[in-house]
Amino acid sequence: MKHLFVLLAMLLCLPGGAQQVSSPQPSQKNGERQALLMVHFGTTFDDSRQKTIDVINDKARLAFPQMKVAEAYTSRTVMKRLAEKGIRKDTPTDALLRLRADGYRRVTVQPTFIIDGREMEQLRREIDQLRPFFDTIVVGTPLLYTTADCQRVCNVLVDRHPITTSKKGKGVDQHVVFVGHGTRGPATALYSQLDYMLHANGHPNYHVSTIEGYPTLRTVTAQLKAQHAKSVTLVPLLFVAGDHATNDIAVEWKEALEQAGFKVNVVVEGLGEVPGIQNLYIGKIQEDTKLE
Repeated sequence: MKHLFVLLAMLLCLPGGAQQVSSPQPSQKNGERQALLMVHFGTTFDDSRQKTIDVINDKARLAFPQMKVAEAYTSRTVMKRLAEKGIRKDTPTDALLRLRADGYRRVTVQPTFIIDGREMEQLRREIDQLRPFFDTIVVGTPLLYTTADCQRVCNVLVDRHPITTSKKGKGVDQHVVFVGHGTRGPATALYSQLDYMLHANGHPNYHVSTIEGYPTLRTVTAQLKAQHAKSVTLVPLLFVAGDHATNDIAVEWKEALEQAGFKVNVVVEGLGEVPGIQNLYIGKIQEDTKLE
């Protein structure tokens, strides 16, 4: 009974109250209505959001027509800035409470985070507080979680950004650097693993670095110099091409590497724009929901 009163109170505090009830969705399993909540960090860059977040949400709807697909953002800063432009996004808590009010008791939550860092920790805490209101809440894993995940991502990245060589073998001085956000926690080790896998798989001219974790800009600069690189292409290892991609990578990193003597090109593209990456997230949902 206590949980029920808490649920009702929280629903009434939602923008729009508990009156916003979505249309019923088809049953999926055992006569129960199931929902899929896509959780994103979010971005204020409209163009990137349309190419990444909106695309994978739509792809999920096509892949799982039996389920109600909703979305939520975790960055309160992004949500505040979007609200100032008249664009409203739910937090994971808001979205889950709306789903519960609409009668969904079985929910799969799939984040589009890259690693299992602070955002994942916060998301799990939010979800744990709401578990008493649901029969089942399954939380999917971020893009880089298992060794197999890293291997699959390596394959997609190399295919997406091939290093072309001429018949005379020219092109070996070309290098690609994937730049992730990074974290100060242990999850930052996934970037080093990805870097190691690329080299172990016979791709020594591909590197992985981070803005706020490890490997660092200094680390990758030393690697590039040791391998006598001349041309470097910077590619965001971020789901959306937002502030970090357009400012940190396309400006600060580019300028730093140019000062170090390299010719630098920047591909401003979020991972969420890459069909192969989108498919990896959909595969995670497929595994978690075990749809037939």
